[in-house]
Amino acid sequence: MEEKIAVFRRYPFRIGERLHIEDGPRRGDWEVVSVSEKKVGLRCPVSGTRVEWDRFCYLVDERPAPWPGE
Repeated sequence: MEEKIAVFRRYPFRIGERLHIEDGPRRGDWEVVSVSEKKVGLRCPVSGTRVEWDRFCYLVDERPAPWPGE
């Protein structure tokens, strides 16, 4: 049986990339300064604050699909 599901994917961050996160605790403008398999380092261009967070993912698509997936 198909249901409407939300599809998430880990974002492929690149060093030097400039991001704008629209909402949530990470909202604002950031520059990617480091990337590893598990962490992403970001720097705020206004305050210079540097943070390191677990890599995160974002909603990529919503579509009908079998759920739970196989």
